[in-house]
Amino acid sequence: MSTVVIQPDGWAKAKGYANGVLTEDGLLFIGGQIGWNADQVFESHDFIGQMEQTLRNIVAVVEHAGGSVTDITRLTWFVIDKKEYAARQKEVGEVYRRVLDRHFPAMTMVVVAGLIEDDALIEIEATAVLKPDK
Repeated sequence: MSTVVIQPDGWAKAKGYANGVLTEDGLLFIGGQIGWNADQVFESHDFIGQMEQTLRNIVAVVEHAGGSVTDITRLTWFVIDKKEYAARQKEVGEVYRRVLDRHFPAMTMVVVAGLIEDDALIEIEATAVLKPDK
């Protein structure tokens, strides 16, 4: 099976991984995205700000592959602070709906001791299924 690496236009090159890999049958695997921008710079050091950027990064990969938010079938969230996530549920919901509207794929939340990028507070990986005509 052949695959295509998905790298949104204008993004700094990923080092040692792919932002996305699209299979010929339309499965899109999106590598863990974090809350930095296309230049790999953190504009926010706040959980909610990073969460919004992370979700926007996922959407950018999906759209670059020819898909849309509704094609996302799975999100796996990795957070380093369970208490902050729980305490900010209202803001989490507002940001989620702002970026992904009311599309709710299968989701998993994992609390981790840390992430590879020291400034990252959250990382989310995703899977999408793109329709063959896309």
